[in-house]
Order: sequence, then structure tokens, then C-alpha cells
Amino acid sequence: MHIYYYDENFKYQGEDVIDFDELPENATDVRPEGLYLPEYDADKREWFESASKEYIESLQPKPPLPNDITTLKKQVALLTLQVTQMQRGESS
Repeated sequence: MHIYYYDENFKYQGEDVIDFDELPENATDVRPEGLYLPEYDADKREWFESASKEYIESLQPKPPLPNDITTLKKQVALLTLQVTQMQRGESS
């Protein structure tokens, strides 16, 4: 049987596989899925998310910084647009 442990505050503490059908006191057979900081509700027999939105956001990967070539391409495109606009203004 696969079991999931929690501490005295019902916070997730890990998992194990046991060979007998009786659960230890601080364990459940309900699997916590897709949670950052799982906390167990023994009355409802379910896990819930205890992490704050800020904590979860802090774990998300930061967008990559643009590399030099990408930055230069954007600058060239902007300058080309400006030159084209200036040339159109002169010919009017």
C-alpha cells in the first residue's frame, strides 16, 4: 500500500510503500497531487494547497532575458521604420 505522511500540523512529510493494510497514525492513502505545499484535512480526507500565491509565483521560472542578437534585430527594425517614415515625409 502506498501511504503519504503528514506532521502534527498536517503538512506533507513524504511517502512510503508498506506491506500491511493498517495506516500509521500520521499517514493517509490519499495521494496529494499537483500541490506545492500540501496540507491534509483528516475530516474531509483530502489534501489542499497551503502555499500562498506569492510563494507559488516565486517558484515559477523567470522569462529569459533577450540575447544581444535579438536586441540588435529589434533596434535595426525600429531604426529602419524611422528612416522609412522620414523618407516618406521628405518626398511629400
